Amino acid sequence: MNHDVIIALDFPSAQDVYAFLDRFQDEKPFVKIGMELFYAEGPEIVRQIKARGHKIFLDLKLHDIPNTVKSAMRVLSRLDVDMVNLHAAGTIDMMRAALEGLTREDGTRPLLLAVTQLTSTSEERMQKELLISASMPDTVKHYAQNALQAGLDGVVCSPLEAALVKEACGPNFATVTPGIRFADSAADDQSRVMTPEKARLGGSDYIVVGRPITKAADPVAAYRRCVKEFVG
Repeated sequence: MNHDVIIALDFPSAQDVYAFLDRFQDEKPFVKIGMELFYAEGPEIVRQIKARGHKIFLDLKLHDIPNTVKSAMRVLSRLDVDMVNLHAAGTIDMMRAALEGLTREDGTRPLLLAVTQLTSTSEERMQKELLISASMPDTVKHYAQNALQAGLDGVVCSPLEAALVKEACGPNFATVTPGIRFADSAADDQSRVMTPEKARLGGSDYIVVGRPITKAADPVAAYRRCVKEFVG
């Protein structure tokens, strides 16, 4: 399994994104387009960033009835992205429908990932507010196994649970882990975090890094530091 650092482009506009990406003269980092940017700029922002030579993780976290998700994935399959995702809580039927919609007529498709539990969700909140009585590790493991059963390529999970997912679903089942912070960074609104080096040792295949890079005084240097710590 490849290892890579994905930069979360959590910016409000295309202008901000292009100004940020223009700082990278020697690299074409893997990037993540989330809800804020996609809803502000629409599919054209995906096309423009792809034209610049970047791999793209389109992070929209679909969660709806199976037929609706299938139809939405069919639309997203027309964009030349490399990863898309949905919520594992939508059930195995929804994930299977998504996979069917995402697969093009020639059999190609982006990687499809299931979000287990958001890294901003603590076990206490999960149990008290979502009424999921199982522990966080057991919930993540079960959701990952459901995703595997549905035919997905991997999950988005906390780096704290990457090793557990690998053990339950096998070494080729991808783990994409947000909640990454440098040892000298603030945790912000994340409650389950890990450094790039520890994430690599813990079984993460891809790490998603936002503010420690995008808000750094020198984003390019911060990105290179992250790559060095995670990829080696």
